[in-house]
Amino acid sequence: MNNALFQSFRSKTLLNIAARFLALIIVFLFFAIFVEDGKFYTLRNLENIVRQSSVYATAALGMTFVIIIAGIDLSVGSIIALAVVVVAWTLNLQIDGPGGELVYLVHQYPTVTPLLACVLAIGASSAVGLLNGALIVRLRIVPFIVTLGSMGIIRGLAKGIAGERDIYPPEETWIGGLMDPTLTNKAKSWMILPAGVWILILCIAVAAFILKYTRFGRHVYAVGSNEETARLCGVPVGRTKLIVYGLTGFFCALAGFMQFSYIGGVGQPTTGVMYELFVIAAVIIGGASFSGGEGSILGTIIGALIITILYMGGQQMGWPKWVQEMVIGGIIILAVAVDQLRHRKLT
Repeated sequence: MNNALFQSFRSKTLLNIAARFLALIIVFLFFAIFVEDGKFYTLRNLENIVRQSSVYATAALGMTFVIIIAGIDLSVGSIIALAVVVVAWTLNLQIDGPGGELVYLVHQYPTVTPLLACVLAIGASSAVGLLNGALIVRLRIVPFIVTLGSMGIIRGLAKGIAGERDIYPPEETWIGGLMDPTLTNKAKSWMILPAGVWILILCIAVAAFILKYTRFGRHVYAVGSNEETARLCGVPVGRTKLIVYGLTGFFCALAGFMQFSYIGGVGQPTTGVMYELFVIAAVIIGGASFSGGEGSILGTIIGALIITILYMGGQQMGWPKWVQEMVIGGIIILAVAVDQLRHRKLT
């Protein structure tokens, strides 16, 4: 009986993934046909789609865990901005040089400083995620309210660190080259894909493994399916939620590194605005349910590609930004409506 249930669940999952993949193909073909002069399916544009979707997809990996436990995180765009600013701020640090004059830390320690920047950004972003989780678990405040408040707090913190201005590091480092194109760069053509995309691929493999093959992954699905039942079965519900929100902060830090490179190696405290909309949309379009207990990493990646294609295709067709935002918002409503109808039929 258990085997039959497993096979049924697996069949439904594969069917959902196939449906999302078909939607991806349809959306891509739409813009491939209607964008003038075949510009949409050039190799350069395809690479740009992959580069841009990598930022959304990396943050969406953490959001997948959050939505599976029936949570929400509206602060992901602000956490990405915080990571971007912390990286730029660290690369812009000055210390006393040998002669007493101020020198940039990155000039004095060109190898260690970028690593320090990454460690500080990951630490800050993960700490913020853990704080969100702690407020939700300990104070029993609904995730929507906690992350809505922290969205403004974190954005304000990023602006405060940056002094409400963009930070321009004095030296270009490997962090700024993570998302450099490879098709038009002979020196990097051997990589095939930008380094940031390879990092995303590694993260996809790790996140999928965690969800599918570890006890923690089973706990995540159990908490989202029925929190009280999971608690009665001995699942550490509070600890699971805390780790999930910490993971979201971690993945947002990685997305922040990619965003830092994508915008030209500048610490912009205003970057990542509305990214929470794109990230949540990617997860929901990918088959996750706001009711919890459903979602997959592969579905989320497909959702991120759909969102990016809609965004970039709309730009190339001359759609105003407000139209693009309306389309993506409408797609979220449609995806949730379909999910609700599907659950009603099952009950």
